[in-house]
Amino acid sequence: MNKTPDKQGGGIKRFEGETKFMDTIKTNVLYFGDNLEILRNHEYFPDNSIDLIYLDPPFNSKKDYNILFKENSGMESEAQIKAFTDTWHWTQTAENTYHDVVVNGPLKVGKLIGALHDTIGSNDVMAYLVMMTARLIELHRVLRDTGALYLHCDPTASHYLKLVLDQIFGPANFRNEIVWAYTRPGTKHQRQLPRTHDTIFWYSKSNKTWMFNVDPIRIPYSQSTLERGKYSVATSKVTKGISERVLPAGGKCPEDWWQISMIQGNAQERLGYETQKPLALLERIIKASSNEGDVVLDPFCGCGTAVVAAQKLNRRWIGIDITHLAINLMRNRLKDSFGIKAEVIGEPVDLAGAKALAHHQPDGRYQFQWWALGKIGARPLGEKKKGADKGIDGVIHFIDEASGKPKRVVVQVKSGHVGVNAVRELKAVAANDAIGVFITLEPPTSPMKVEAVDAGYYHSPVYDKDYPKIQIFTIEELLQGKTVDMPPQTQTSVTFAKAPSVSKKEGEQLSMG
Repeated sequence: MNKTPDKQGGGIKRFEGETKFMDTIKTNVLYFGDNLEILRNHEYFPDNSIDLIYLDPPFNSKKDYNILFKENSGMESEAQIKAFTDTWHWTQTAENTYHDVVVNGPLKVGKLIGALHDTIGSNDVMAYLVMMTARLIELHRVLRDTGALYLHCDPTASHYLKLVLDQIFGPANFRNEIVWAYTRPGTKHQRQLPRTHDTIFWYSKSNKTWMFNVDPIRIPYSQSTLERGKYSVATSKVTKGISERVLPAGGKCPEDWWQISMIQGNAQERLGYETQKPLALLERIIKASSNEGDVVLDPFCGCGTAVVAAQKLNRRWIGIDITHLAINLMRNRLKDSFGIKAEVIGEPVDLAGAKALAHHQPDGRYQFQWWALGKIGARPLGEKKKGADKGIDGVIHFIDEASGKPKRVVVQVKSGHVGVNAVRELKAVAANDAIGVFITLEPPTSPMKVEAVDAGYYHSPVYDKDYPKIQIFTIEELLQGKTVDMPPQTQTSVTFAKAPSVSKKEGEQLSMG
């Protein structure tokens, strides 16, 4: 096989004539669930099937990260949804995973984890390392020989993670420690230097065949550099008897520190997901370590920036997340940005699956609630519900007046036993809103249906049409495609922070795998 060497001497572009084993893998798809279980499914993820992996796992920083949804004024809502608790705890699951890594994992990895456990003990830091190690072992398995992994972390546990990465990938396959530098406002009573950088570890699967595309990520030369060194760009000429040195066209190769701004509060790109990373950061990674048509995997995809960057750059992609909150956000982002209706594997497709989700511990109730709200395009209202919003699980905003004033559909979701009192409570809560929607896992009783009918109608002044004031839906009906009877939302929906439309590089969508 012919190898096309990189101009930097660091790796190859692609083996010519190579059969892409990744063609057997399903791409442009989202998975809901624990990424360890999903990655261990060899039907989903065969060996050597992924070209590039980017992961931005929850840091062990003792902080609860929240998703903030924008109100219609554009301001951030006071209502916050806890997307995940940014700590890992030493539970029976962590203990079981530790045992599995030590006994069944690669020998060197097991020795390291055992030694760290002896040193650190059975605490949250160790739980974080154990759970990450199990996943990194699987990620190494699925990575192609020409592939790369970029692990995004912070100083809290980066030193431990590098030890783990060295044992799994091998020290010779460590390519770079990239420092992503940014600025942020200081605090009033500063007692230490502000923490204004993240660490991104770049490892290759092989120390001979890794991919590195320097030309797409070149950055402009500074004017001082050009003047100081008597450089010209892509030309060679004599000036005042001194031969100018030639530089590659397009700029210089970036150093291993990247100064890319964080997403500002008023940026169109910002979706209200606190840990959202800038698109420019992911685009640089994807351009550097993959080619068009390659497969990019993000196993902790959150609001889906890696997925969006991959789609924009004509790569195929796979995203995994353990919360329906993130899955629904990604689904809306892909629709807004590219007009894509993303397939989700792992979410309920029948009543039995919905019941299993609702009764799953420890957070089945919330996962069920977020999933059900996503079926009708509602956003979760949040955990901090106050005053008249108590008892409301989600909302759909729409505009139905010439003044542009938004109105609401308020939603309650019930996964347990229901009765007529629940509908009466919704009627009271929805009295000042346009429509109330009651979603139930169990079939509604006849008195519940009568109570809903007695609520009357909401009259749309724009469409001059009546809509039932209180509407009851079973999960089975939602699975069959039934949705809220309300004024059309084509141009009036203001429910989610809308992702900007993104133009693909070649202006066409890759076929779904």
